[in-house]
Amino acid sequence: MTQKKNNGTIVAIIAMMFLFAMISFVTNMAAPFGTIWKNQYEWAGMVGNLMNFAAYLFMGIPAGIMITKIGYKKTALVALALGFIGIGVQYISGQFDAGAISTFLIYLLGAFICGFSVCILNTVVNPMLNLLGGGGNRGNQLLQTGGSLNSLSATLTPLLAGSMIGQVTKDTSMGDVAPLLMIALAIFAASFVIIYFTKIEEPEIEVQNVGEGIKGALQFKHLVLGIVAIFFYVGIEIGVPAQLNFYLSQPGGVLGSAAIAGTVAGIYWLLMLVGRFTSTFISGKVSTRAQIIFVSAVAICLLLTAIFLPESKTIALPGSEASPVDLALFKFEGGTIPMKCIFIVLCGLCTSVMWGGIFNLATEGLGKYTAAASGLFMTMVVGGGIMPLLQEFIAIRVGAILSYWLIIAMLAYILYYGLVGCKVTKRAE
Repeated sequence: MTQKKNNGTIVAIIAMMFLFAMISFVTNMAAPFGTIWKNQYEWAGMVGNLMNFAAYLFMGIPAGIMITKIGYKKTALVALALGFIGIGVQYISGQFDAGAISTFLIYLLGAFICGFSVCILNTVVNPMLNLLGGGGNRGNQLLQTGGSLNSLSATLTPLLAGSMIGQVTKDTSMGDVAPLLMIALAIFAASFVIIYFTKIEEPEIEVQNVGEGIKGALQFKHLVLGIVAIFFYVGIEIGVPAQLNFYLSQPGGVLGSAAIAGTVAGIYWLLMLVGRFTSTFISGKVSTRAQIIFVSAVAICLLLTAIFLPESKTIALPGSEASPVDLALFKFEGGTIPMKCIFIVLCGLCTSVMWGGIFNLATEGLGKYTAAASGLFMTMVVGGGIMPLLQEFIAIRVGAILSYWLIIAMLAYILYYGLVGCKVTKRAE
């Protein structure tokens, strides 16, 4: 009996790992898919991303309530079902005329449904992995492993999607990325079946008055300022690689190649993985506040360099263009990109530690209000949809590179938060 239980736990852990990867897999489809729709409608590049993140505004707090009402397992099953439906709707959009506005609306519906799924999964997967690991060091180890898979998936998604899209033309459509969507459907379906048939012991959950918890949490100034910081941070994390993707991939642009753009964007996410891994070693010696101050200042310097560096300064990028088969066989062709792109992707090292750092600073001294604060944080992930869309509108007016002034302004706020805004003036009794 014990052996059977252990086997079931191992299977559930594997499923959760896949789901951790699926969170970033689904989220990071939006930017390369945006290159398809931007080719049809100039304003449409980041609208799918907006729909994906807009769901957080509606589900951030309700997702937590669902867990208290029906438990982790059933909540996860709801998220998986929604994810399957959302990906399925996006797949269907690839079967119609790419130039029709009705086709675009079908895609947006799918992106919105996927947003609900990913928001709920974000609320479920972390505590479930900790539960399956039995808490303590083992639970933390599983969370770190899941986080690494999340970053790895974020690295590969734009690369794979870009390689399938290839050179962007008037005939490019969602049908070109159908294999990627089919993979996503298969993983969602398999995960649903595995979780459904796996027995998972639910932890006891303390039911609190949601309204009172939120009202109490908002009494803390450093939390309120932190919520704004996290809103901006998610906009930075998504906006930096997304706009770079457009800059490199659009017809008539610098390169006009989604494959090269996907590779460069993938490097950004890879550097985020490196930054997170490195942070685990230095966080015991360097304070969270010091890390936030340092990385936000460095990111500002990197983007200023990128803005003012002439586009004529270029650098060779090995392994730029590749088909999915080439990727598997490690056969690539080189490409040349403006050197300013390197400074932009290096921001991945800086953004890698911001989410955890801001959350840590903002929830300091909150005590019993920490759970409510977590719900507020999840709601503010909507910034990943709003701010990149605003950046895209700016880019249409003044150009992709100059749109990074918006990113610099948001980084300046995070620098302010690290220097002044995060100071705790009140603690929960």
